Amino acid sequence: MTADAPVQHDTEGKQFYISAEGGRAYLAYMDLGKQTMDIYRTYVPDALRGQGLAEQLTVEALKYAEEQGYTVIPSCSYVEQYMQRQQSPN
Repeated sequence: MTADAPVQHDTEGKQFYISAEGGRAYLAYMDLGKQTMDIYRTYVPDALRGQGLAEQLTVEALKYAEEQGYTVIPSCSYVEQYMQRQQSPN
């Protein structure tokens, strides 16, 4: 269902988003210059929560940042926690 919805990137609006029945989930960022990206917000509407959309958005944003050579500042607590989980040894 929505887990298959593609992540879109609005470069002008500086958002990654997924549009689905039930609303639009998004991750917003700022380009601070000097190859630095501040990810400051993720939002998933109530109707779409629990489907892994925030993680999908985060994965795509971090992939984009890596491809572009950006350093990421995770001002959003969800993204910060996600990055910490990825760095911790299993």
